[in-house]
Amino acid sequence: MANLLLFGAGAVGAVYVFNFMQAGANVTAVCRSNYEAVKRDGFTMRSVRFGNVHYTPNVVRTAEEAASQGRSWDYIVVCSKCMPGSTPSLGEIIKPAVGPKTAIVLIQNGINIEIEIAAIFPSNPLLCCVVYLPTTQISPGVIDYGASQNETLNILEIGTYPSSAAQAYKDVAEHLAYLVKKGGGNAEVFDDIQPRRWGKLVVNAAWNPISALSLSSDADFLRSSPGAVDLVRSVMLEIVAIAKAMDIQGVDEALAETHLNRHRARIVGKEPSMLTDVRENRPFELEAIVGNAVRLAKEHDVRVPLLDAIYALAKGLYESGVRSRQEAAKGSVV
Repeated sequence: MANLLLFGAGAVGAVYVFNFMQAGANVTAVCRSNYEAVKRDGFTMRSVRFGNVHYTPNVVRTAEEAASQGRSWDYIVVCSKCMPGSTPSLGEIIKPAVGPKTAIVLIQNGINIEIEIAAIFPSNPLLCCVVYLPTTQISPGVIDYGASQNETLNILEIGTYPSSAAQAYKDVAEHLAYLVKKGGGNAEVFDDIQPRRWGKLVVNAAWNPISALSLSSDADFLRSSPGAVDLVRSVMLEIVAIAKAMDIQGVDEALAETHLNRHRARIVGKEPSMLTDVRENRPFELEAIVGNAVRLAKEHDVRVPLLDAIYALAKGLYESGVRSRQEAAKGSVV
């Protein structure tokens, strides 16, 4: 039986807690903002794919608490928001639970996010994943996984970092995919996961910040002005240009147009996670999704004027949120 520690049991993480429990894994969930609710009541998930289910994993507040339980972890699966450059870093937070053979699995958004973890744990298997999962935590411990949208989408794309990792690490990736599929999900292992990550970034780097800055769903933004479609397309093409400069295969103009047309066809819009975070005054994944892309563009001499502008505006919004949360925290102390 695999021992699996899942860090960040929010909307996506809670679905994978259930998935791995169904596969027979011994699962412990590191919960943060929803800890009290999940510790008391477990998770409730409303889902077309899995049905309406209630499940109660072992729950802890921190990786340090998980380590104190004396278990050796085969996998640490990270489903938290990706916040590179934060203090303490993700690697420092999970370090107490990482053993010499523990595989670290990043189910997170963004690009170039593996470097910090690889530097801290150079000898551990490191798997990087792309996830497509329409899920929302509608209240602490209560998960809507596709129920309100009548969706069953469930895709986990897995690869080693780096792609040239030893065969033993690729076998670890295959075993993770086996667990996901055994538990009722879909998973596929790729020799090189980076084209899949960049393919998703074409969507995320355009829609997340544009929706957050305009406070609009994708469909609402596209209907808002004659220039909206061209703006989104142009941002997507800047991501394509960076990917081409880095010799990322399969990320091209046709892919960008396919993604754009899918959003143009929607009658009812969808709100990306960054917009939800802005509405609720939470930190959002700016650096992983936009900042890293801008920095890679600079490294490879690729001009990205729209991404530069979007990053600067979104950074201003991000810092405004930081200040407002600090002020709220001061007020609560008084």
